[in-house]
Amino acid sequence: MTIAVTGANGQLGRLVIERLKAKVPAGHIAALVRDPAKSADLDVTLRPFDYNKPETLADELVGVEKLLLISGSEIGQREAQHKAVIAAAKKAGVGQIVYTSLLHADTSPLSLAPEHLATEEALKASGIPYVILRNGWYTENYAMGIAPALEHGALIGAAGEGRISSAARADFADAAVAVLTSDGHEGKTYELSGDDSYSLAEFAAELSKQAGKEIAYVNLPEADLAAAYAGAGVPEGFAAALASFDVGASEGALFDSGSQLATLIGRATTPYTAVIAESLK
Repeated sequence: MTIAVTGANGQLGRLVIERLKAKVPAGHIAALVRDPAKSADLDVTLRPFDYNKPETLADELVGVEKLLLISGSEIGQREAQHKAVIAAAKKAGVGQIVYTSLLHADTSPLSLAPEHLATEEALKASGIPYVILRNGWYTENYAMGIAPALEHGALIGAAGEGRISSAARADFADAAVAVLTSDGHEGKTYELSGDDSYSLAEFAAELSKQAGKEIAYVNLPEADLAAAYAGAGVPEGFAAALASFDVGASEGALFDSGSQLATLIGRATTPYTAVIAESLK
């Protein structure tokens, strides 16, 4: 049985490949990457896979029993790209697609949601057996703000008192591997989130405690947060998107009280306090 992973050279993809190799012979794992020359260190079978060349995708999926479709990084183009992969998978006879979607994709106010929901609907209409992993927020997304917070003495955001039940990226990788290497998941949609939750004020307080330096949380209007990100070198469009995600958090978009992630991985999820500690090393 061959298990293939799209976006295998990305942050989540690399974690998935690493964990798959502990459970599946490397020769049964195919890393689907845009540039195989940059991914030789994965030590699995490499197959060229470029979303922008849809006519080439089916050939690279021949012989694949399970496909992990990690959502693409090109916001605004992902619906078309994902649909091209699904069509290619159908043509190639792929046995099952596991898709990394977004927490509460059907009700989420986040601007990311429509592309994810459209992909879910395309999957269901394809006739290919599927599993949907609605991934919550990666704690690392907020940990990226630790260095500037320490430099300036403040953590900025627009999440208000919104609670965030994030988990470590590795937790979501473990969930994907669990589904890819076991049966009984077909047709299911999992809402995946961390066991604990926090507000950004609590995140700042924990950072202060661990760093031994007072870090305040400063809640900004969405436009001001976007401007701050842009001023720090984030591309303008992406800066606006990041700010909007924080506003979504204030509306509950990054929170779920369930325990489906912990159940899938067979252990507690990684506490945000541990991610902060790792970031401070």
